[in-house]
Amino acid sequence: MKEITKKLNGDIKRLTNKTFKFDERIKDGWFSAVYFLKTKEIAEKMQPNNHVTMQFFQKSNEAVLCGTDEAIALVHTFADKPEELEIHSLKDGDKIGPYETVLTISGAYQQFGFLEGIIDGILGRRTSVATNVYNVVKAASLSGKQKPVIFMGDRDDHYTQQAGDGYAAFIGGSTAQATHAMNEWWGKEGMGTMPHAMIQLFRGDVVAASKAYHEIYPEDDLVALVDYNNDVITDSLKVAHAFGEELKAVRIDTSRTLVDKYFLRNHHLMGTFDPRGTNPELVFALRKALDDEGFSHVNIMVSGGFTEERISYFEKNGVPVDMYGVGGSLLKIKIGFTGDNVLFNGVPEAKEGRRYRPNQRMEKVEYCPQDDDE
Repeated sequence: MKEITKKLNGDIKRLTNKTFKFDERIKDGWFSAVYFLKTKEIAEKMQPNNHVTMQFFQKSNEAVLCGTDEAIALVHTFADKPEELEIHSLKDGDKIGPYETVLTISGAYQQFGFLEGIIDGILGRRTSVATNVYNVVKAASLSGKQKPVIFMGDRDDHYTQQAGDGYAAFIGGSTAQATHAMNEWWGKEGMGTMPHAMIQLFRGDVVAASKAYHEIYPEDDLVALVDYNNDVITDSLKVAHAFGEELKAVRIDTSRTLVDKYFLRNHHLMGTFDPRGTNPELVFALRKALDDEGFSHVNIMVSGGFTEERISYFEKNGVPVDMYGVGGSLLKIKIGFTGDNVLFNGVPEAKEGRRYRPNQRMEKVEYCPQDDDE
């Protein structure tokens, strides 16, 4: 897959409008709030020579910016005479603070104003995901070692959002993404091993399922899913004995409604902790069992309902996890952006409480026409 980038100011690369699959109805205002469309018509008829500067910012705490390339490509694709507009922007991946201007667009209102709400939505969603991932990745390093974080948000997301959210996860620092679509914008591929459905095909025999996987995908690192029978330690040891050094990791994805059979066999261990799901005590017990039988090389991956807070707890308590798979918690939209017109014909003019906030960190973005293949 060709990676679509455009060099700007030396080594800096931005995704361009060749990357994105925009709905052509944007041009007709289909996705714009009706009051923006009415304002566009009034500007054309009553104030045709206006020149405004619109600036975008968010009010939340520190965040990881994402969506600027997408927003700029949107403007370059659907604005009227986009080559006449002046755009300044920060870059995807920049750390931003509350009320910091991240993007400004200057030109006649009727050229681009109807895109305001769409730009807010792009920046809000992408920045939320990127920031969520960044915080999870940071939590996964609290033990002093950075643990890989796999973005597994496909079942928690609408499929049409996978490419953008996967890119935002990449900007936030995730190690890998679960689907090919999540990697589309920078030309990589998704990664993954086996779901529970695959083990079902072998009637719950994790060793047989792992052998089938290894036969069909011999070049892949073998990572066995070991919670299908709710007997994580038993099945992990079975797979480890069957594959030895070839087994790279085991993954625990125990439901929060279940107590692993290890604890049911060892009642004396319970009473001081919540034994449900993928809990720290289960991971400690699994690590010890693997080490005791000579499989210290086998890593442990956990998934299923992990959040920044839960990962922080695991890391602060030294739970021997080597890799985290995280999904739905990374897709929460917590950051909203606002677009304000702050200059009118070169003079400060804005709603009460808002003002032009220039930002020296922004760079000027040159127009990239849609047929530019560079």
